Order: sequence, then C-alpha cells, then structure tokens
Amino acid sequence: MKLTKTFKAFFKSEKAGGLLLLFVTIFSLCLANSPFQTEYIAFWETQLGHHSITHWINDGLMTIFFLLIGLELEREIYQGELSSIRNAAMPIFGALGGMVVPAGIFLALNFGTITQNGAGIPMATDIAFAIGILSLLGNRVPTSLKVFLTALAVIDDLGAIIVIALFYTATIAFVNLFIALGILGSLFILNRMKVHSLFPYLIGGVAMWYFMLNSGVHATITGVLLAFVIPFGDGGKKTSSYKIQHFLHKPVAFFILPLFAIANTCIAIDSNWHEGLNHPNTIGIILGLVIGKPLGIWLFSFLGVSLGICVLPKDLQWKTIIGAGILGGIGFTMSIFITLLAFKNDGEEVITYSKIAILIASFIAGTVGFFWLKHTLKTPIKK
Repeated sequence: MKLTKTFKAFFKSEKAGGLLLLFVTIFSLCLANSPFQTEYIAFWETQLGHHSITHWINDGLMTIFFLLIGLELEREIYQGELSSIRNAAMPIFGALGGMVVPAGIFLALNFGTITQNGAGIPMATDIAFAIGILSLLGNRVPTSLKVFLTALAVIDDLGAIIVIALFYTATIAFVNLFIALGILGSLFILNRMKVHSLFPYLIGGVAMWYFMLNSGVHATITGVLLAFVIPFGDGGKKTSSYKIQHFLHKPVAFFILPLFAIANTCIAIDSNWHEGLNHPNTIGIILGLVIGKPLGIWLFSFLGVSLGICVLPKDLQWKTIIGAGILGGIGFTMSIFITLLAFKNDGEEVITYSKIAILIASFIAGTVGFFWLKHTLKTPIKK
C-alpha cells in the first residue's frame, strides 16, 4: 500500500508537531505553577480589542487549523485513503464508535446534571499527539495502521466540528448567519465558474469568519466550510487546494497548535486539585477517553468487518486496532477546545478540572497505547 506524497507530508508534519506539543504543554504547566504564575496567566488574559489573547487564538487562529483539517479531508475523499468505500469504511466505522461510546459513557454519569454538555469532550482525537506517539515506534508501524489512525482522527475531528455546530451554539443571530452563508454560496459559485485564484476565496473566508463569529455559531466552522469551496481541480501541485494545504502544514503544526496548547494549559494546579477528580464530569472524561475510545473503535470496526461492509487490512490484527483505539484516547487539543465551549458559562473551576482530566486521560492513553503497540508490533518492517 503506497502513501500519497501529500499524506506523507501531513504525517511527517503532524509527527514532529506532536512531539513539540508535548514539550510546550510541559513548559506551560511548569510556568503556570512557578513563581511567575500570576504574570504568566495574566498575560494570556490580556485584552486585545475586547477579547483576550487566548480568545483570539481559540476563535481566530484555530479556524486556520480547521481549514487544514477540511482540506486534508477533502483530499482524502477525492484522491486519498477515503476515495474508495472499502478503504474508507474501516476508519469511518472506527471513528463512529470512537465518538458514540465515549459520549455514552460520559452521559451515563452526567445526564441531567449541569455538566451534561461535556459529552462532546471525550469524542475527539488529537491528530498531532496520536501520530507523534505512533511515530516513536519507527519502522515497525505498517502503512495501513498510519492510514487508519490518521483517517480515524480526521473523521473524529469532523464529528467534533459537527457537535460544535449543533450543540454548542446558544443563540443565533440569523442575519449574520445568512450573510456568512451567502458569502459561502458566492464562493461556491466562483468554484463552479473555475476561478482558481486564491485571493477571492481568502478575502471571502475572512469576511465569512467575521459574520460567523457574530452569528453565534462558532467561527472555527468557517475553516471547514471554506476548505470545500476552494478549487480542488485534479489535486495537483498547481491547484489552489494543494498550494494552500502545503503552505499551512508547518505553520499549523509548529505555530498554531503549540500556541493553542501553551495558552490553554496555563493551569494553576493547587494542592486540592485531586478533589475535582471525584466529580462525574472528570470521571466521565477520563473513562470516556481511556476506556470508551478503544472500546468503541474496536467494537464498531469489528462490527463493520463482521457485516462485510469493510475489510481488516492484511497486515493488521485486532489487537493492533485496539492499540490504535487507545491512542485515539489522546483528546488533548480538540477535547480542550470543546471544554471551553461546553462550560463557558459554568465557571473557571469546571473548565480547570476538565482540563486536568483531559491531560491525565491523554497521558494514560499515550503511554498505554505506546507500550501496547510496542509489544504488539514486535518485528520492524524492512524497507
């Protein structure tokens, strides 16, 4: 099974980006709990144009991250590993299980409480971290496992984006929403008219982001919508889609995601931090990511194969799928992102304890997933 050049570039950037995310997360946590704690946390809360620096990162720069996710998903659908039903079915089934089961576990513990909105938190997979951990296993990782985990994470993120759009929008300003959708429609017409210059799409994307931001729907949705109206053409190096996707890989992996991680993990951990872990919310997050993810991914993948809808790649075993499922429990970026939306009206304490739970669950998932696959994938692949 040969990987496309674009997929290789995506995998390599996410691999290095995942290791960088690990470093900056530890760095941010250390600073937030050092003698510089007050100044450090205050810096991220500095107001710029009626919004904090953290808010601009979460609502602004993360839109670019979602644009890259949308472009990668589009490419996989048209040309890549999701272009055939047979190849796409397995990660689609796995991703579906990886969303439904963790959300179900969370809701079983939190339904009817003020924290039930957090059901989307354990649904997501952090692409950069998951692939970064997988890359540490070197050439013993088969191509089909790289494809499965990457496609699974991309589909997971798409599911998280849909959750954001449907369930984390409190009030809608319909005039602004219709203007944003009108701009989207105009860009789609330009696409059908074969206008390949990136300039009108980027200008239109900025305008669409502004009106989406003021509509009540989370502005990051703009990134994914914009990705699917940028001309794809034949997918070659001269196309608009390829150019912008290729350009965004490194800025997203080495600037935007690390900046998001630094800004959102400046968590002051007090001596009573463990008390918050007794709450159904934090228990639901940890169980959802650590237990629900691998269980759901394996169960739904097995169901898909049993029904004859998809096929288990020849170089993979079911215990390998479990390992991929465990790595899928690294929620980090997307889980923190959804936490900020789900609990924005519930106080800083709930958000802080949720972040701690996400960090604990992601650490457990990354560590267990690494050693599980290291034991499972015993023989390095000859190249």
